[in-house]
Amino acid sequence: MQKLAKREEQIMQVYWKLGKAFIKEVIPELPDPKPHYNSVATMVKILEDKGFLGHETIGNIYNYYPRVSREEYQKHAMKDIVSQYFDDSYPSMLAFFAKEQKISEQELEEILNLIKTKKK
Repeated sequence: MQKLAKREEQIMQVYWKLGKAFIKEVIPELPDPKPHYNSVATMVKILEDKGFLGHETIGNIYNYYPRVSREEYQKHAMKDIVSQYFDDSYPSMLAFFAKEQKISEQELEEILNLIKTKKK
């Protein structure tokens, strides 16, 4: 799976939120400065070519929808981050966030509980 560019990811976030949507419905959901319709249409076509979006034809316009779930992309993106910055070590990643005080002891306990629950 390819990594998304910043604007591609912003567009995918909108599609993950809305489900099916026409391009004109996506633009108001994007951060400022709002891109031009043609720019978004180009990016949507690129996302479709990459396999992230599909479409159904309604009349003479396309209604696009995600073909890759947010969870699938998160899984892929996290693997890349852990691989590139933490030598494929999730414990190293958690230690980094704990050291930077981004994760409290309580949050670490919650993570452990989530892991235990998922294994059952």
